[in-house]
Amino acid sequence: MSIQQRFNIHVVGDGPTTLVFAHGFGCDQNMWRLVAPSFTERYRVVLFDLVGHGMSDLSIYNTSKYSTLGGYASDVLDIVRRYADGPVVYVGHSVSAMIGMLAAIRAPDLFAAQIMVAPSPSFVNDGNYVGGFSREQIDDLLALLDEDYLAWANLLAPLIMGSVNDANLTIELTNSFCRNDPEIARNFARAMLRADHRAELPLMRAPTLILQCTVDAIAPRSVGEYMVRRMPHAEQVLVDNIGHCPHLSNPRDCERAMHDYLGRIGVDVRPPA
Repeated sequence: MSIQQRFNIHVVGDGPTTLVFAHGFGCDQNMWRLVAPSFTERYRVVLFDLVGHGMSDLSIYNTSKYSTLGGYASDVLDIVRRYADGPVVYVGHSVSAMIGMLAAIRAPDLFAAQIMVAPSPSFVNDGNYVGGFSREQIDDLLALLDEDYLAWANLLAPLIMGSVNDANLTIELTNSFCRNDPEIARNFARAMLRADHRAELPLMRAPTLILQCTVDAIAPRSVGEYMVRRMPHAEQVLVDNIGHCPHLSNPRDCERAMHDYLGRIGVDVRPPA
């Protein structure tokens, strides 16, 4: 089976720089539909589904490989090496931001820059670090996930999307969760919620934009501020948004910040039409 089939890869647009978009937990590449099209006239855009999500090939799922985010980082490197043309900017939402960082640490020459949308190196509060959840809350979430996947989806979707946003977006996210294989979702949730990649932040050499929401229960603003202090070439931009998915609930401000950043760091080399 080809790499295109394994990860349901779609390539659109044209330009000297390649943007690789990676979705968050329980979602698929369709979550970029309100942002990605604005880049296709000036960039080569690569969209894909993480293994276990969307239309990816479930037969290649391996519990051992994907027990940590490193397994997904290996897939990102395979995709970039196969489909990227010219400088590569990786755009990762939530957990995929950390997946992209791990990929860039392994192969720094492959990435010109990264854009992290609502990232978090650790969701667990630890001393002065406010990750958003206590360790007991994480354990409770994972216990609910094991006990009743549907209840877990109905609990988390409103928290992730933001209750003040369009209710249809929350319904869409809930349905997306429910389409995924429950066992794969449980394994991914454990890898994501128990991960702590704070120690790797100083190793990230690629210029990085951290797009943080003004109000985000999943990845508070303090997380982005923490990351900027520890990453050598990172900057934070706040998007006026309540929730964890600004590319869905405030796509215009999200894409505007991304276009501006790409222009400032010099990879946006083709002038607008």
